[in-house]
Amino acid sequence: MTDIATRATRVGTATGGRRRHGVGPRAGTIAAFLTPFFLPFVLFYLVPVGYAIWQSFLVVRRTGGQYGTSYTTFGGFEQYVQVFQNAEFRASVGRIALFGIVQVPVMLFVALILALLLDSPLLRLKSFFRIAAFMPYAVPGVIAAIMWSYLYSPQLSPVVDLLKGVGFQPDFLGPGAVLWSAANVSTWLWTGYNMLIMFSALQSIPQELYEAAKLDGASNWTIAWQIKVPIIAPSIILTTVFSIIGTLQLYAEPAVLRQISSNISSTYTPNMLAYAVASGNNYQQAAAVSVVIAVITFVLSFGFMRLTSKKAGL
Repeated sequence: MTDIATRATRVGTATGGRRRHGVGPRAGTIAAFLTPFFLPFVLFYLVPVGYAIWQSFLVVRRTGGQYGTSYTTFGGFEQYVQVFQNAEFRASVGRIALFGIVQVPVMLFVALILALLLDSPLLRLKSFFRIAAFMPYAVPGVIAAIMWSYLYSPQLSPVVDLLKGVGFQPDFLGPGAVLWSAANVSTWLWTGYNMLIMFSALQSIPQELYEAAKLDGASNWTIAWQIKVPIIAPSIILTTVFSIIGTLQLYAEPAVLRQISSNISSTYTPNMLAYAVASGNNYQQAAAVSVVIAVITFVLSFGFMRLTSKKAGL
């Protein structure tokens, strides 16, 4: 019995040694693959985010009156109180909320219609229309905003001249229309991107489902809205979350249109407000605005995803 136990112990030790010897290279390989991702992630994401959060809790104090010295100290939530007391911040959040409530559903509905058309067996030249719908996404946002600002300009736009020739007096840069002009640029830019996500989901649906539905007498319309749309619901939710995040980060379109319209201020959107505050060397206040935007973005996107996932049974 002693010999058997001794041999078993030796075998176990040898096996364990081999296992440990095998785990080492595997762990090293995993670390080698993950390090190129985690190192930039920590340096260029976690560290700046952590620094911004720390800055948002600091305040600048001044001693000795107007000609005294200033110093930075911990101020708790003082910067956040000032953010929510700022009328310009509240106004910018109100504009962006109105923007998102209207623009996001319109954009995603158009993207869904395009995806269903591209997936339909009735459409010809699918490759051409797919490229044409996706091409605006390849244009940088600033360039797209410059292109559309040319079309909006009363002095330069051939579209404005054409509409005036038939009796209309459009003012795309007026106080009541400039927000929707920016929304039009965003819709033009991002519809193709969202369409491609939905179309990719449609391509993964087995064709047998369509054939079975047709045998049951279902029309193409019924197949589209009662089979395709429910199946790609996760993709629609995903594009909605992306759109919510993008809406709260809106900057390029109104910033470019501001160069030709006096109806867009430097604090027109929350991101523009953060940039304007930082340009005034109030980095702590700008950090607090940025943190508030990030928290609102997380709450809205995560809350929407949880709510819709529960309703869809995902």
